[in-house]
Amino acid sequence: MMAADLYGDIAPPPETTWRDYVPGLIVAALATLAAAYLSEHYGAPLTLMSLLIGLALNFLGHDKRLRVGLGFASRTLLRSGIVLVGARVTLGDMLALGPEALIAILLIVALTMGAGVAASRALGQGSAFGALAGGAVAICGASAALALATTLGERRAGQARLALVLVGISAASSLAMVAYPAFALQLGLSDRAAGFMLGAAIHDVAQALGAGYSYSTEAGETAAIVKLARVALLAPVLAIVALFLPRGERGTTRGIGLPWFVVGFFLVAAANSMGAVPAAAGVAAGQAAAALLACAVAATGILSPMGELLKAGPKPLLVIALATSAALALSAGAALLLLG
Repeated sequence: MMAADLYGDIAPPPETTWRDYVPGLIVAALATLAAAYLSEHYGAPLTLMSLLIGLALNFLGHDKRLRVGLGFASRTLLRSGIVLVGARVTLGDMLALGPEALIAILLIVALTMGAGVAASRALGQGSAFGALAGGAVAICGASAALALATTLGERRAGQARLALVLVGISAASSLAMVAYPAFALQLGLSDRAAGFMLGAAIHDVAQALGAGYSYSTEAGETAAIVKLARVALLAPVLAIVALFLPRGERGTTRGIGLPWFVVGFFLVAAANSMGAVPAAAGVAAGQAAAALLACAVAATGILSPMGELLKAGPKPLLVIALATSAALALSAGAALLLLG
């Protein structure tokens, strides 16, 4: 199967044995290791390297011997990685920001996602793609895109559209890491205000922290807390998307149920907030989450239908650009208003 199928969008697969999974998983694992090597030696984002290598190996997606294992990587490993992302979040860190900052983060996430949906509908791309692109910009980049695609299902967020979002998000996040600290300097923001803006506006966690610490230590620490507060909103957003976006063939709805990976995310985050997760285990969980998500991205790239990807044109990327602009404007305004 090409993607997660939370709501039964794809016909059930034929019976398989564990041996059927091995070839595809080996290919996905090797692609992930190659991406990790490039990321470590050249400083490129791991998600972007995984996606590019996956797209370079796209011709392997037509091999029936690999599809079961690649489908498992893009589906089950993805959901497991989302659960482990909860180990990055604690309630105490978020509460330390204060009520005004927390309300501002909620509004930034909601309005950015709304801007993505509005832009997508205006450009003829549909509400589901707007939720996918806008949510990825608003929350935590590639991790949110993968989780939202899993929740939306194959018919509303196919592999080609997911790959486009992953490419756009990775490029925008890398550009933001370089450009946004200079923009904060131009605005004359204090270290804490700059950290808030960078943590609230930049897509991926690594780039947000990199930009924050390149500004100052205090800005880096603030950016980390703000960014993790956004990550914590992933599960509620997934639940809202599952509730309000139509899941039936023609807008009809089926029974509403909270996906297991959303529940798992909540449980891990709650355990981490109560101190039940040792520091070493939290670090290990974060590393495991990064590895699983990178493997899922590589598998997604291999399975992506390149014909549809190339025919999509610039409009999907324009949706990401508009949502990114909205996030930056809202974050800069909130930083100036709240922290100066």
